[in-house]
Amino acid sequence: MTRVKQQKIQEHYDSVAGTYDDHYDHLTRGRPYHNHLSDHLIKALPQNGDLLDIGCGTALFVEKYLRNGGTATGLDISGKMLSKARERCPGCTFVAGNGEALPFQDQSFDAISSLLVFSYVKSPETMLAEAYRVLRPGGSIAVCTLGKKLITRGIPALYHFSEKVKFQHVVMKNFGERYYNEEEMTRLFSEAGFDDISVKWCSFAHIDMIDPLFSLASKLEPFVEKRVPQLAFNIFVSAKKRR
Repeated sequence: MTRVKQQKIQEHYDSVAGTYDDHYDHLTRGRPYHNHLSDHLIKALPQNGDLLDIGCGTALFVEKYLRNGGTATGLDISGKMLSKARERCPGCTFVAGNGEALPFQDQSFDAISSLLVFSYVKSPETMLAEAYRVLRPGGSIAVCTLGKKLITRGIPALYHFSEKVKFQHVVMKNFGERYYNEEEMTRLFSEAGFDDISVKWCSFAHIDMIDPLFSLASKLEPFVEKRVPQLAFNIFVSAKKRR
């Protein structure tokens, strides 16, 4: 990640740290949306493990992982998001940094998670190589991010426009995101050395849908994910490091 891009992302998330949970932990949309995505990660990761959450934000996923009896370390480039994370999970370690240069020793973790962050990464190959390095043999990784679909092709233009008109939103910012399809994700994880790679599409109800569309989409979500995954817009990948 270039220094300019990292600074832009850092400044944005510092500016929204105080309202971030109003978006992703809101009872009617934010929490159901975040819980649905995070459930996919939880099912793919070992319980009672030592987790690294890359792009931990305010520690919403870290908090959920702890309920399964594990321990966790959070990494984020926003100091103010990390302050919120420490308030939420005071017993955990939170470190400033980015996923392309992990400040940890080899084989430090049993599990790695990354939720709605992978599209920001300039070099996914570098991030996955770093993830592989700090995972213990047999460790698991789970990543969920916006995927490359017809419905997501217009998102960069929308983010660019929202930035131009100074529209204040938790995630609507032009960071030069990159989106990936199943074949690209499989190749990236395979070339990084991972085994047992599983790639699938998830989520049909988006947090920014207005009601009653969100409620209707939530009810249709299980059917969409199982029967017509072409309509889902987040891509989920799980894999393991060789023993």
